[in-house]
Amino acid sequence: MSIYRRTSVDAALYVLRDTGNKLTTTQRQVSTGLRVERASDNGAYWAISSTLKSDQRAQSAVRDALGLAAATMDTAYTAVGESVDLVSQIKAKLVAATEDGVDKDKINLDITHLKDQLRSVSAAASFNNDNWVAIDDGDDPAKPREIPASFTRHPDGSVEIGTLSYEVDIAPVGATTSKDARYLIDDRTTGSGEYGALTSQYFATEAGASKNYVMLASAGNTAGQVEIGISSSTTTAEVHEMVSVVDKMLGQMTTIGSSFGALEKRISLQSDFAQTLGDAFARGMSKLIDADMEEQSSRLAALQTQEQLGLQSLNIANATYDTVRQLFQNF
Repeated sequence: MSIYRRTSVDAALYVLRDTGNKLTTTQRQVSTGLRVERASDNGAYWAISSTLKSDQRAQSAVRDALGLAAATMDTAYTAVGESVDLVSQIKAKLVAATEDGVDKDKINLDITHLKDQLRSVSAAASFNNDNWVAIDDGDDPAKPREIPASFTRHPDGSVEIGTLSYEVDIAPVGATTSKDARYLIDDRTTGSGEYGALTSQYFATEAGASKNYVMLASAGNTAGQVEIGISSSTTTAEVHEMVSVVDKMLGQMTTIGSSFGALEKRISLQSDFAQTLGDAFARGMSKLIDADMEEQSSRLAALQTQEQLGLQSLNIANATYDTVRQLFQNF
């Protein structure tokens, strides 16, 4: 006669194994803080969270680009503001030169120093080797300057990177005019300085001046151009023409500064939105995959207790089985 029935032992083992599996899962959630760590935990939530993580990294890159752009815009705006002040001083010097008996040569010395400072300010307005107020042969004035500003995922799964553009920087249509001067200095050797407010001759042309006055000579074709400056032989009429040209330059420089200021504000707003959007992504992922640490901590303590009770139950079941087996071992 043989006995091979230990239902109580098998039951205790089953309960202990089940508790062990639950305990392992709970311990993993407590240690990682995630209830969905792998696709096997919840395929749908894992897929959504993986896409959100990828998009969140893209949003982070956009925020970095916007931060860099904000610093670049701030540098450019500062340079334009300083240049407007310097040109205003030159304008005042020219007005003073219309007075009788004034020493025009001494006034011109001051104007020369101010012009040197203008070029210095424009050259120094570079952030991360990117200068938005002065261009040279490495720049294309007809190509808008763009800043990565947004990352969008469309319902069909396609993605798009949005940009912010420098509003004044629009490709010219038809003949070049003073409105195309959307930088301070145009030092391209292939042009005539027409895209720089300080180097364009079109302000003088449109003012009807007798000479093609420019504030600064560019590195390009300057044939027929005359840098603004005076001497004892400069007539009052010529000084009046220079004042008129400089005033038109100031108007365009103010437009450039306004455009930089508007773009800087737009960058700030977009940066705040990108940060808010990134935080929303983080909250969304948290709801999908993060574990409730308070709940899981309580569950961990309960399962550890259940495990101890399961071990005791298994020991009792084994002891009972051994007792019954001993009773029948002599039969």
